[in-house]
Amino acid sequence: MSTLKFQQDNVGLLNDLRKRVNEYFDSNGISQHANFQMVFKTLSLLTLYFVPYLLILTTDLSLLAMWALTIPMGLAVAGIGMCVMHDANHGSYSSKPFINNFIGYAINLIGGNKFNWKIQHNVKHHTFTNIYGHDEDLSNGDVIRLSPFSDIKWFHKYQHIYSWFLYMLGTLSWVTIKDFKQFGHLYNEQKHIHRASFGKELAILTISKIIYYIYLVVVPVMILDIAAWHIFVGFITIHFVAGFTLSVTFQLAHVVEETSHEDGDANPSLDSWAAHQIKTTSNFARKNWLANWFLGGLNFQIEHHLFPNVCHIHYKQISKIVKEVVEERGLVYNEHMTFFEAVRSHYTTLKYFGKYKPQRVAA
Repeated sequence: MSTLKFQQDNVGLLNDLRKRVNEYFDSNGISQHANFQMVFKTLSLLTLYFVPYLLILTTDLSLLAMWALTIPMGLAVAGIGMCVMHDANHGSYSSKPFINNFIGYAINLIGGNKFNWKIQHNVKHHTFTNIYGHDEDLSNGDVIRLSPFSDIKWFHKYQHIYSWFLYMLGTLSWVTIKDFKQFGHLYNEQKHIHRASFGKELAILTISKIIYYIYLVVVPVMILDIAAWHIFVGFITIHFVAGFTLSVTFQLAHVVEETSHEDGDANPSLDSWAAHQIKTTSNFARKNWLANWFLGGLNFQIEHHLFPNVCHIHYKQISKIVKEVVEERGLVYNEHMTFFEAVRSHYTTLKYFGKYKPQRVAA
């Protein structure tokens, strides 16, 4: 990764963006961190997850009713991931690091791992966005081709059809084997991290996984008078819903027609970091209240990449400033006005990437 260098921001793009956004917070006398609305959202999403869980365990429900309750649990997993742990692990939930650290472990509560995620997402994805070979969000084991620079297989010509089904497996992989494989990879790769830290993080990873499976699988098996395979169906449903929601949301922000891609193996001449983030990200449905509430600001991807230290609750307002500055500088502010426009664009991009061989030039 150290071989990739961004150009100097000689035009002061990032400084201008920061100045104008800081002026917004200062002139309105508000913090860039969480407010009451954010705290309410956090409690609402945790309620959406644990209340159905407790209802399943403590009330006399039919199998169909119990299964139906796993759907809001799946949505809550996605919501907690996008809204709660995401902000905390970017340090934007609170001005106090210990609060961010504590809330950041919400990812472990829903089956993931904070340590892995912070390196994969905060460091690799946010620094090297849409650069093949460096942004791990573009890697899906070659099953889905998300970059024009990855190898193309014969089955990719059908990926615009089958990818939507595979998106459902996203968090299922995450809570089973992926975290352990990724941890091993990071141990070999991140030589600058003290080895003792890995021992501590491996213990946290292992213990949190055990707790997760105890409360979500073992406890229901012990309490509920139903076949174990029914509980397995509920577990799978939670993750099909969560995986699909999270995967689609992230793809609409980076793998659409307007966003650019780079080939990291070709030592590309990169723009300044700020210009690169603008060119490789795309917003969608900025005026949709449900998307704005539930997606944790991920439909304001440009603002998120430029200001990951700002709580997403403020993105709607600062997006007006960011768009103004971007367009003043002659850059394109990538966005789709509706959710379904973004879905269509991602579908078209999957279809295009599935047909054309890699070319060693920027898309």
